[in-house]
Amino acid sequence: MPTIDDLIAQLHQMRQQARLAGGPERIDRQHAQGKLTARERVERLLDPGSFRELDMFVTHRAVGFGVERQKYLGDSVVTGWGTINGRLVYVFSQDFTVFGGSLSEVHAEKVCKIMDLAMKNGAPVVGLNDSGGARIQEGVVSLAGYAYIFLRNVLASGVIPQISAIMGPCAGGAVYSPAMTDFILMVKDTSHMFITGPDVIKAVTREEVTFEELGGAMTHATKSGVAHFVAEDEEHCFDLIRRLLSYIPQNNMEDPPFVPSDDPEDRMDEELKNIIPESPTRPYDVKEIIRRVVDNGEFLEVHEHWAQNIVVGFARLGGFSVGIVANQPLVLAGVLDIDASRKAARFVQFCDCFNIPIVTFVDVPGFLPGVDQEHGGIIIHGSKLLWAYCEATVPKVTVILRKAYGGAYDVMSSKHIRGDISYAWPTAEIAVMGPEGAVNIIFRKEIAAAANPEAERERLVREYREQFANPYIHDFTVDGTTDG
Repeated sequence: MPTIDDLIAQLHQMRQQARLAGGPERIDRQHAQGKLTARERVERLLDPGSFRELDMFVTHRAVGFGVERQKYLGDSVVTGWGTINGRLVYVFSQDFTVFGGSLSEVHAEKVCKIMDLAMKNGAPVVGLNDSGGARIQEGVVSLAGYAYIFLRNVLASGVIPQISAIMGPCAGGAVYSPAMTDFILMVKDTSHMFITGPDVIKAVTREEVTFEELGGAMTHATKSGVAHFVAEDEEHCFDLIRRLLSYIPQNNMEDPPFVPSDDPEDRMDEELKNIIPESPTRPYDVKEIIRRVVDNGEFLEVHEHWAQNIVVGFARLGGFSVGIVANQPLVLAGVLDIDASRKAARFVQFCDCFNIPIVTFVDVPGFLPGVDQEHGGIIIHGSKLLWAYCEATVPKVTVILRKAYGGAYDVMSSKHIRGDISYAWPTAEIAVMGPEGAVNIIFRKEIAAAANPEAERERLVREYREQFANPYIHDFTVDGTTDG
């Protein structure tokens, strides 16, 4: 009969075996590709010594194709909980050294268990994805495992924050779980996401495309908008996750963490008056305004490379987390188009779910005209942003920097859709359309009959701007357009 020392020695041996995962050769291969192992990733992400692993010794239950002779403790995923900056976080990390990180029945059960615990205890869940997809040897059982995870993604949506980091391949049905989470991070050169790979695309459509062109980090950051953040390497990815979590609450019943700041709340910045050009047609970088307004100039931009005509991200004011939405005059003059509307709408809805006040900086000439926009569904997609602002019940502060024209003015958190406070910069122009366009329509006959049509047009534009396109005309009633 074994002694207690023998049993403890056996436990330590099994733990060591589990930590070796697929074995030294596969670990070396992972490192040679510039990638960390599943456990190394968890240790780098969480506070030192805080990780508590679950189901370390389970193995798959499949038979056939020789897999019953290939069993690894913990199977192809590492799960558990720990802390980030002292706050509870649940995590799963797929292990590519074991069956290529493929999802088995047991793998899915481990992930579902972690997600259930996260929802029960009201804490974020972070998934570190590095998987070849479903484990083919297990057939439909593996597909069912994905479906169980998808269900939990939906049940957790808006209840706890869900973050997905793509650390390697993520293909086929596997992409749908990250797609339903709140934020996706990808790593340059090593992350890939796609429904069908280059070989299948070539066979079906005869298109030739590389993995990077099809589903690389920058592809999804610039073209599809799938990736919210792009990391230079895995360490940078973990830094981004930790920083992101610092702005958001544990769950939808709590407020975001308060971070005391030495940046005075009543700080004045004289440079702000020099950023917006005197000419209403000249561009400027709205990020300069954002960084000068928020605490210590710290701004975590979301979707930095996609739909750049609108800027969204997290910052702090007086130590409190806020979501920032701002039109970007440097890109397409800051107009709203399909992608910008989708980008901002999703961000506003996230902030509303997790009790994060929204500050909106407005400089919008309208919606982008064009056949492609109309056929692409700008009506539907533009209304998503309107809907998001209308239904949001968190505090909403709006600052009209310059142009606020037409329906786009209404959409950008105007007072008329329950914006709580609306301020106007001295350069604000709030109107149905720009003075030039309005004058061309209203005074078409007068301009044509004038001795000097161009001079007459300039005079009328100047008068229109003074009478209608200024912040003061809208501030005369208690329920006016602006509050100050």
